[in-house]
Amino acid sequence: MTALLDAAERMGHEELRALQLERLRATLRHAYTHVGHYRAAFDRAGLHPDDCRSLADLARFPFTTKADLRDNYPFGMFAVPEEQVRRIHASSGTTGRPTVVGYTQGDLDTWADVVARSIRAAGGRPGQKVHVAYGYGLFTGGLGAHYGAERLGCTVIPASGGMTARQVQLIQDFRPEIIMVTPSYMLTLLDEFERQGVDPRATSLKVGIFGAEPWTQEMRREIEERFAIDAVDIYGLSEVMGPGVAQECVETKDGLHIWEDHFYPEVVDPFTGEVLPEGAEGELVFTSLTKEAMPVIRYRTRDLTRLLPGTARVFRRMEKVTGRSDDLVILRGVNLFPTQIEEIVLRTPAVSPHFQLRLTREGRLDALTVRAEARAGATPEERAVAAASVAAAVKDGIGVSVGVEILDPETLERSVGKFRRIVDERDRPGS
Repeated sequence: MTALLDAAERMGHEELRALQLERLRATLRHAYTHVGHYRAAFDRAGLHPDDCRSLADLARFPFTTKADLRDNYPFGMFAVPEEQVRRIHASSGTTGRPTVVGYTQGDLDTWADVVARSIRAAGGRPGQKVHVAYGYGLFTGGLGAHYGAERLGCTVIPASGGMTARQVQLIQDFRPEIIMVTPSYMLTLLDEFERQGVDPRATSLKVGIFGAEPWTQEMRREIEERFAIDAVDIYGLSEVMGPGVAQECVETKDGLHIWEDHFYPEVVDPFTGEVLPEGAEGELVFTSLTKEAMPVIRYRTRDLTRLLPGTARVFRRMEKVTGRSDDLVILRGVNLFPTQIEEIVLRTPAVSPHFQLRLTREGRLDALTVRAEARAGATPEERAVAAASVAAAVKDGIGVSVGVEILDPETLERSVGKFRRIVDERDRPGS
């Protein structure tokens, strides 16, 4: 296995920390010199890049948020002249202005390298075929996976999202060993295989690399058992780079190793911003160490996780993301995340993995209804038992009462990208 690792993956802890500090100091200087937002933010905090003399000093510097990126729309966060930017990506902008990110040629090379490293850690090897079903375009998933797979020496099938029946046919005809896709869309593909009468366990697929949304160990077991593949997690976000910031190793499946030679992680208290000790759960914060076009300093991801020591690699691991601080539902004083419901749904007989949470307001109180699809062939009696079982498990495990609706199969809208888990109808007229 060691022969497959690149030079950075073979570094010792002291060598890695020295490299991180060198790159961190250079990044702080680059951001301060070339990005007006960072110069003003550092000055307001009474800080200069030279004040960072150790990795611990980073905690003194101000955070960057999505709002900062939107306030500087479109190119105010760029640290190089626009003519040096080789690609621009952007978020969907569903809650306001999109967040825009730019890449120099050096950034694109780095991105391809870390995604190639990720695919290799997931079990991919040169010469294999990779079916990329992430969306292409302004979303970073498709192109990030595409160029990383090519960098590793794989053959790319750029399927993108949608046209599910055709994707199933392509998987049968082209026989890829690897698929890169959101876990929710993998379930949609699974349904289509079964609809076509094709045994998903008989495909050529050996590894699924799933990201772009939180998913649970129960979801991993569901996919691995029904597809007979290794299901591993990839992590990234466009503001930091795209997919390939961290990757789960196929031999351990014990959390995602962060490629710390390029991305420096912290976990902070989501309310106070205080840096938490290793092993404590909080909000994940990233500082880029090698980005040229758009360095980010202490970017608040809103993802909730914990940092753990490395196992298969020298780099520290992040636990699978349990949810996002902005996906937190506070229902009658109880904190609840969609992944908690997912765990319950996936272990309930007669219920499929397809579910959605519907928030409404009944009088002065918020109400939550779990809407889950029945598995094909489930009887009315089995559906009733399943509904009662989910309601009881939520009440016992989370501590709040919810309504449960068991729907017919294929009732909920299928996902071709990130699945919309929460439908909030509390502010609608009549709610």
